Amino acid sequence: MKLSATLLAALLALSGLAAQLERAIAVPGVDSVVLACENPGPWKFATSAARMDDGTSELVITLDAREAAAPPEFSVSINVPQCDIWHRWSHELESVVMKPHWKSKLETRLSSGYPFVGFVGSDDANRITVACSEAKRRVVFAEAGGHEEKATVSVKLAFFTEPEAPLSSYSVRLRFDRRDVFFGDAIADASRWVTDSARLAPAPVPPDAFAPVYSTWYSFHQNISDSEIEAECAEAAKMGMKVVIVDDGWQTDDNNLGYAFCGDWEVSTNRFPDFAAHIERIHALGMKYMLWYSVPFVGEKSKNYERFKGMFVSSRSVGGGRILDPRFPEVRQFICGVYAKAMKDWRLDGMKLDFIDYINFSGADPAVKENYAGRDIKSLAEATDRLMKDVRKAITAVKPDALIEFRQSYVGPAMRQYGNMFRARDCEGDVTANRSRIANMRLASGSTAVHADMLLWNGSDDPASSARFILSTIFGAVQYSMMLRTTPEDHKRMMRHWIEFSRRHEDALLHGAFRPHGYGENYPVIEAWNDEERIIGVYAPHRIVRIKQDGCDTYILNASGTGELVLDLDAPGTAEVFDTYGETSGRSDLSAGISRVKTPKGGYLVMKRK
Repeated sequence: MKLSATLLAALLALSGLAAQLERAIAVPGVDSVVLACENPGPWKFATSAARMDDGTSELVITLDAREAAAPPEFSVSINVPQCDIWHRWSHELESVVMKPHWKSKLETRLSSGYPFVGFVGSDDANRITVACSEAKRRVVFAEAGGHEEKATVSVKLAFFTEPEAPLSSYSVRLRFDRRDVFFGDAIADASRWVTDSARLAPAPVPPDAFAPVYSTWYSFHQNISDSEIEAECAEAAKMGMKVVIVDDGWQTDDNNLGYAFCGDWEVSTNRFPDFAAHIERIHALGMKYMLWYSVPFVGEKSKNYERFKGMFVSSRSVGGGRILDPRFPEVRQFICGVYAKAMKDWRLDGMKLDFIDYINFSGADPAVKENYAGRDIKSLAEATDRLMKDVRKAITAVKPDALIEFRQSYVGPAMRQYGNMFRARDCEGDVTANRSRIANMRLASGSTAVHADMLLWNGSDDPASSARFILSTIFGAVQYSMMLRTTPEDHKRMMRHWIEFSRRHEDALLHGAFRPHGYGENYPVIEAWNDEERIIGVYAPHRIVRIKQDGCDTYILNASGTGELVLDLDAPGTAEVFDTYGETSGRSDLSAGISRVKTPKGGYLVMKRK
């Protein structure tokens, strides 16, 4: 006997084996949206879509089951014609490349990346930005690129692609922004939307989060000691640096890198005979003291390794370190207890918390076989969120204005709840990567302080050439990792000037309106401004920079690698010329239109308001 399709579907649904779901959804302003689920099982899907007052569109997807069950993997696919779409913006470190859909995969989660992707047209215009409200669990952008067969841009978001604890309901929202606006505004709006939709509360940002920093990492790596750090900080303080971050090495006598000795978090008394007294000597110089910790690692050579056996999130080892599972309350209590004690006993001003993005599965969830034994939270995403909230609470209970730094890639919307400093991922010597990473994070990170990767250059270079490292990162808080005692005096003179410049103009540089231009060219021009002044960085030779004399003082920084700037003025004006030490070197009277102005490498022009 043959069963009708309707009866068959009903029987499958009753048996919990519902047929594959594929549903086209009408979303205002979006050409093609398809919801698909290969095996819905007992889950029922519902959708609703609407045009919003700001001109964007939103899609809400809800799943419900009668009893708690593992949620099904499902996807949402979007296709739009590739018309005047040339570049892709994403959380990838070098994101400008427009990739084909079959190798354009991205993924985000609480501890990695931003759950939105944008596509950029001519003159830096937004063409479509797709954002997702899921800021904790893993979201895979299985496609986010050009579809060669259809000449479209294809975006496919996949949900529940890794183990997830049983749920009885789930809801997610998608936002589609096709407004013809500056792409950076679309990215910033997407970030705000995710923050609001996911009900995230960004951490307050104390003023010192924007101060210039001395970091020990590139200058020392693990080979540090109290006397060496104090000698370097004495130089750093004279130059205007206000914070020191003491990186890996304080907790071990080993200099071989890796993480086999992490997890006990006891001071190496060979390196620091009296750690508290050492920190007080740094405080006496007028500097804040931050200390590095690797959040999830317990090293295989640590005393705590045996204590936490069976409490690792996977069998993976990273440089001799195993990854703790925050679903165990003992793990969260241990980590928070270590940080609270360190903050109190040593009078720390903050912490650099590293490797949070390693808290994820490398295969099957080991908790399933153990029926979640010992774990008071079943979802790894929820447990990581709980851990980081507890960490922030433990640190700020001791020092309310503590500085907490995270490093790319764990710099997304959810991470703003726990930290107040986001640093560009390591790119030593690469001014283009540093500049573009800072710009991308500035667009997507709201009021959270964005920091450069630490600066290091060769002291035998010309100071005006080396100034390019600073000027390429000056729209973020700058971190230095030179060996200052051996840095030539002319380089230190240059550094002192630019540190003083960045402090004097901090409001415009770091707190004002921000616009990086030329996304497809890795931002050859960046500008920031407030009501009083406008600061423009030029990073490519012979780039024409439009100058609108609008009542602000205008500073044009020459990081182009040439000895001139090319300006397009809307009215005649006068520019005062400065070298890289801040010394004046003349004036130029300029006509309206295009002018070539001789400007020292690493120097700048100042055009005063009329």
